[in-house]
Amino acid sequence: MKKSVVLSFAGALFHLSAAYADTVVIVSAKSSATTMTAEQVSQIYLGKSTAMKPIDNSEKSPVRSQFYTKVTGKDEAQIKAIWSKLVFTGKATPPKELPTSADVVKAVATDPNSIGYVDKSAVDASVKVILEAK
Repeated sequence: MKKSVVLSFAGALFHLSAAYADTVVIVSAKSSATTMTAEQVSQIYLGKSTAMKPIDNSEKSPVRSQFYTKVTGKDEAQIKAIWSKLVFTGKATPPKELPTSADVVKAVATDPNSIGYVDKSAVDASVKVILEAK
């Protein structure tokens, strides 16, 4: 019985650490951008700026809700409402959504005009971090 309690505790710690992973905003290693403020990134992901092409993670990804909460101060329902209005009025096209962080890294790496966000552990030499979401 003690072994199952220890395993349950270890599993809970793993889920807790995954829930509080470090989310970072990335651009291609070839991009001229070196740093951005949370406000600048927020403007891009809320359709208020076309400075870069935003790449989104899957709605099911925990990094997505962390990103939007930390960087824009909005939850998933608010984000959906904002984009629904922008799309309906023809003012903007929502960010391209990709299924995994690896896909986001690959897409951002190949386009110097794109921007994405991933868990810090997914970053490789093909991209550079321009903001740590706090």
